[in-house]
Amino acid sequence: MSPAGGVLWAAALRSRTGGDEPPVTIGRDPAREAARRELSEPAYHQDDTSLLQRGLNRFWEWLDKLFSAASGATPGGGFGLLVIVLAVVALAVALWWRLGTPRRSAHSTAALFDDRPRTAAEHRAAAEAHAAQGHWTQAVQERMRAIVRSLEERALLDPRPGRTADEAASEAGRTLPAHTDRLRTAARDFDDITYGGRTATPQTYERLTTLDSELDRTTPTLTGSVPRGAAE
Repeated sequence: MSPAGGVLWAAALRSRTGGDEPPVTIGRDPAREAARRELSEPAYHQDDTSLLQRGLNRFWEWLDKLFSAASGATPGGGFGLLVIVLAVVALAVALWWRLGTPRRSAHSTAALFDDRPRTAAEHRAAAEAHAAQGHWTQAVQERMRAIVRSLEERALLDPRPGRTADEAASEAGRTLPAHTDRLRTAARDFDDITYGGRTATPQTYERLTTLDSELDRTTPTLTGSVPRGAAE
């Protein structure tokens, strides 16, 4: 008889005889119930593993089977699997370094200006004040607003409430074709910083400041104008 069987039999006997009387024959069900009570005693469970440990053991067994199956299906076995994992990690790091932290799409439909109209000079003054304090997000925003307001004041853009930075850049590019790409870049910077969560930098502000100065000195290309010599 096995040790476990001996325990079951002894437990059944103690249950029926009290441990002092001669053994008697008992039924199967009473014996099973007596054994269950006996085995529920703490003395039989002192060396049992905890629920957490059993869960961890099952997890490591599953992980070992998973890697064993993957290495068996990968050319080169375990070494080949390691190379593939390292390549994937390197690619993820390269993409993170190249693209930066994922952010929301920058092309927003929110309006460029708030409800209180200000002149281009007022926007420039606000931009310079923010830049002096190192508040580059606000400085970039105000400089972009200064650019668009200046174009409106020069009648190169029709004043229109609710215009977005993208719309302003697209419309201004028709009369200032030499600056189309830089206007679009400025609008993208504005949207990325304002709505996409990108951190503004002094370099971004400097680009917009330079563009603002150059646009202020640029002669627009009037739509429908006749080139010199075309009428001769």
